[in-house]
Formats: sequence, C-alpha cells, structure tokens
Amino acid sequence: MNSFYEKIYAKLRQVPKGKVTTYKELAKAVNSKAYRAVGTAMNKNPYAPKIPCHRVINSDGRVGGFASGTQNKIKMLKTEGVEIINEKVDLKKFGWKFN
Repeated sequence: MNSFYEKIYAKLRQVPKGKVTTYKELAKAVNSKAYRAVGTAMNKNPYAPKIPCHRVINSDGRVGGFASGTQNKIKMLKTEGVEIINEKVDLKKFGWKFN
C-alpha cells in the first residue's frame, strides 16, 4: 500500500462521528498539498467503513463525490448527526481540525 495513503488513513481515523474534515485539511495534516491525491486515497480506501472516507468533504462545505454515490455519503453523514442542507455541511459547526 502507498505510504502516503497509509498516512492519510491514519489521520482520518481521528475524525469522530458527527464531524467532517476536508481534502485540504487532511493533506495539510500529513504535511502535503496533494489535495487531489487525498481524493484518490478516499476512492481507493480498502478499509471502509472502518476508516471513514465519507467524513471527507470539499473545502467549501459541499459533500462531494463518493465511490458508492453522493446520496449514500449524505445518508451516512446524516446517520452520524451531520446536518446537510442543499448538499452542503456547515464547517464551522461540523468541521474537524487536526492538532
């Protein structure tokens, strides 16, 4: 497995239920600017749902894509208590920042 992906998956494990992070925040958490590569890692996530790739969204709050469809991603996030209005998440309320 790609070591970049493994770093991303390790950081993503820290995002709790009811919170989301962005591709950009996740890349920054591993000292990278490879935001698109984070998206690729999410799409290829062999550990789902244990590693919750559905908790990664766009920097503008849009839910974004998901391997099994955006509606499934929205459903999973809502089940965890994340409010989604017009396919967007309020990052001030539900966003997760890494230490």
